[in-house]
Amino acid sequence: MGDEGKGRLIPEVVNELKEATGLASPVDIVLKVNGGANSGHSVGSLKLNLLPAGIVCESVPCLAIGSGVVADPLKFRWEIAYSEDGGFDVKSRLIIDERTMVSDVAHRVLDLAWESYRTNILGEEKRGSTGRGISPAFSEETSQWQIHYHLFRDSKEAYATKLKARLERAALTIQHVCQVTEEEWNGFFDKLTAAELRANAAMIEKGIFSKDEFDFTRFKGEKPFTFNFDEVLKTYWKAGTELKDSICDVRERCLKTLNKDLTIVAEFGQAFWLDKRFGFSPNVTASHTFTPEVFQSAGIPCQKVHNIGVCKAYDTKVGTHVFITEMDHEDALAIRLKKIEFGVSTGRQRMVGWYDAVEKGDALRYGGVQDICLNKLDVLTQGDDWKGNLKICTHYEDPQGNVVRHVPRDSEIHKTLKPVYLEMPGWDEDISEIRSFDALPENTRKYVAAMVKTTLDVAYEGAEYPEKLPNLRYLGVGPQPNQIIKDIPQTSDLISLI
Repeated sequence: MGDEGKGRLIPEVVNELKEATGLASPVDIVLKVNGGANSGHSVGSLKLNLLPAGIVCESVPCLAIGSGVVADPLKFRWEIAYSEDGGFDVKSRLIIDERTMVSDVAHRVLDLAWESYRTNILGEEKRGSTGRGISPAFSEETSQWQIHYHLFRDSKEAYATKLKARLERAALTIQHVCQVTEEEWNGFFDKLTAAELRANAAMIEKGIFSKDEFDFTRFKGEKPFTFNFDEVLKTYWKAGTELKDSICDVRERCLKTLNKDLTIVAEFGQAFWLDKRFGFSPNVTASHTFTPEVFQSAGIPCQKVHNIGVCKAYDTKVGTHVFITEMDHEDALAIRLKKIEFGVSTGRQRMVGWYDAVEKGDALRYGGVQDICLNKLDVLTQGDDWKGNLKICTHYEDPQGNVVRHVPRDSEIHKTLKPVYLEMPGWDEDISEIRSFDALPENTRKYVAAMVKTTLDVAYEGAEYPEKLPNLRYLGVGPQPNQIIKDIPQTSDLISLI
């Protein structure tokens, strides 16, 4: 579902390739594949939304934004300043594909307006939009209204013409389709301002930017349901042209890397079950979130890839998802987990639940994974605030008592299902300082083995296990980059522990 700590793996993979190849820079590009500033990656001391987590890897010469991304020029400006203040070189390494789509304030206000429409007009449950404008921006790709980054390198007049039409379309849609009130309209700009002031408080305190930089009310027109076109044009043209030297043909850069037998690490913003076509609608992202999109976003032919799938030792979701394995809100472990489970991008409280091997198994079955990373195992250690067994959902049961071994594609069926659990004993030893699998408590090792085996049982249901199985490559036992275990037995040996 996302939120699994994917960002921490980028430096881990880079360092392993350096050791394996003996090269100083075996990874030539870290490519952001999809999404926009709605994704959140924590890597080391940085919390990133738009830029690739490869920023922290100084040996990587190129940080690329693919054409499958929608990107706000203001967000680039803010995040580059934030990262470079943290000591990381970004601007000289950043490249943005010519066909990357530009998102802006029109999309952000539309995002909030559609949320209002869903709740106030349709009476649906609030989904909790990020307000970053991602879905409205991607919708312009299919309706052919998109603005590409190459315009910042070409013609202000052409950009201004497209921008003016975009703002007018957004304003008309918000007023007449979304049917927001004038009070709501004004409130959207206040909400965006407040959100960015919170997110960028540290930079304001350091004097990198003034509060005026994050004032979205300046983009509001004098009349209701109008934008201040001159201010939007001036601000976004300036931010976009600051990136002019980074705008290029990412396809060519990727092909040169592959011709040199160097590596491209493709970093996804969101996860398998949030894919707009195959995920849990309506709580999906607006982009494609698994392997094939690497090639679409980079603009290169399909070829051999190595996939690392990342998940937690328990489950989290945010939004209005069907959450079959959600814990009882009063459960002591749920109370503990909710203290640490908040979205990086929005700060929203995540729902928490038991490990769902059905969801993980289907992601492996259809998404294709060679290696697995399992994070946040340490959080399940028993303590004064919680003791008890751990649960793994091995399959579902429908209202008639029939066994369901895969995630239904029919959402109406999905919401009727109940989980069937395998219970495993927990442990009370602190595992956060352990760096060897064999040094883990016996119950911890068995729980890990059970998560892997039940996931494989779903992935290969109806057939024998293949000779070559995905490996559990990384086991996260804490949030810091060094809190990771890598000497995990081969999968066939691991699952024999249970």
